[in-house]
Amino acid sequence: MKMVRFGEIGSDRPGILDDQGAIRDLSGIIDDIAGAVLLPKGLARLASTDINALPKAGRATRLGACIGQVGKLIGIGLNYSDHAAEVGRQAPAFPEFFLKATSSISGPADLIRLPRGSEHTDWEAELGVIIGEPGNYISEADALDHVAGYCTAGDISDRKYQAESGASHGKSFDTFGPLGPWLVTKDEVPDPHNLSVTCDVDGRRYQNGNTRDLIFRLPAAISFISRYFTLQTGDVIITGTPGGVGKGQKPSPIYLHKGQKIRIEIGTLGVQEHEIA
Repeated sequence: MKMVRFGEIGSDRPGILDDQGAIRDLSGIIDDIAGAVLLPKGLARLASTDINALPKAGRATRLGACIGQVGKLIGIGLNYSDHAAEVGRQAPAFPEFFLKATSSISGPADLIRLPRGSEHTDWEAELGVIIGEPGNYISEADALDHVAGYCTAGDISDRKYQAESGASHGKSFDTFGPLGPWLVTKDEVPDPHNLSVTCDVDGRRYQNGNTRDLIFRLPAAISFISRYFTLQTGDVIITGTPGGVGKGQKPSPIYLHKGQKIRIEIGTLGVQEHEIA
């Protein structure tokens, strides 16, 4: 299933894509793509629904983030060797994770707003993992059983604030965490470790990676993170970015400025397109 949230900012309704790619309105069945909906029983209930009997959403004014009520937005840093190398770091010995403010979450076509005075805002295309079944001290063997689905994610980062104050500071500005366009349930993703990861800026491709090159694959990352706190239903893990970010460009870094457009795509999980404001 491909689930989507649509409508006006602050009043997104839940929807699902039919076989023709049209949005069908789920608001008569569920309140949001969140909570118990993401548990196995909730997903099974939706899977048994006659999608074609649901009303069409019509022309959506906006696609919201593909999941609501996110409890934790967890990022993993330096999870591709080429990205670690381009920013002058060694590949880590364990998953280096950080928390990103959930207020940074935005939709797949929303404006990305630069912080005041920012001259060092950068792009990162990433695979997003949505937790279904909660747990802590999760074994690697069981880790993917705790996944509800996957999504395209952006981890927009102001490198100056990141260097001065830490990852959470530089990555938590409003609009710096776009998710979607849709949540793709894991049954539709045969191998999450074989998804292309690309980012274009003004039509030029800067990032062109694949999740097969993750240093810490999803079972290892989920298991490691769950040692430190319970992963709860609706938590989102963004799993790191491949090489090609602005900071790593030679001979000089390249950063985003107002009026530019970026395009992020993860395999078959959908495309994000944003204007920088």
